Amino acid sequence: MIDEYGSMIIPSGRRRVSFSPTERREILIAMSVLSLAFFLILYRGLPLGFAVAIALVATITGFLAHELGHKFVAQKYGAWAEFRTFKLGLVLALLMAFTGFLFAAPGAVYIQGRISKRQSAMISIAGPGVNMVMAVGFLVLSLIAGAIGQSGIGFVLQTIAYLNAILAVFNLIPFPPLDGSKILPWRWDIWLGMIVVGGVLLLLSGGHISF
Repeated sequence: MIDEYGSMIIPSGRRRVSFSPTERREILIAMSVLSLAFFLILYRGLPLGFAVAIALVATITGFLAHELGHKFVAQKYGAWAEFRTFKLGLVLALLMAFTGFLFAAPGAVYIQGRISKRQSAMISIAGPGVNMVMAVGFLVLSLIAGAIGQSGIGFVLQTIAYLNAILAVFNLIPFPPLDGSKILPWRWDIWLGMIVVGGVLLLLSGGHISF
């Protein structure tokens, strides 16, 4: 909400998860661009169906779940939190995709409210934390698929795990506005632990992947 002076009014004790029409539109734009960027990176070395499936699922699990992790935790703390796109980030995502490089910074969740340093760090942890959980889940599913002879499905699942691991590690870089820049000053040991876990997931999920 905006007051008569144009300042943001933070609802007191707001904990209900909500999405404004503007936020829904911004999320849809970011998902569309990022899905296309993923596809442009993948389609050169994969069958069309595989590339489309991986691009869509990776966008939902790697980007949307990441941003919702930030939003849900922020709103749990009673803050105003909405996603907005970075126009430059959207353009760079597409341009980099043509070169085969993943640049996944199409936007961010903007947060306003009385947030402590610890709460800010916990909000930041939620994003890459979700990516790590997704990476573990899809990696386990890929192993199960391989064990029952579904190597194609296993490869798709492994690739989605790999992309989630990449996004987790990328967002842990301690440089604003990335999540690592808020986690490291609060608890360097937690930041380092997440980096190690993310690196292990990269190695486990990406060992046999090449595009």
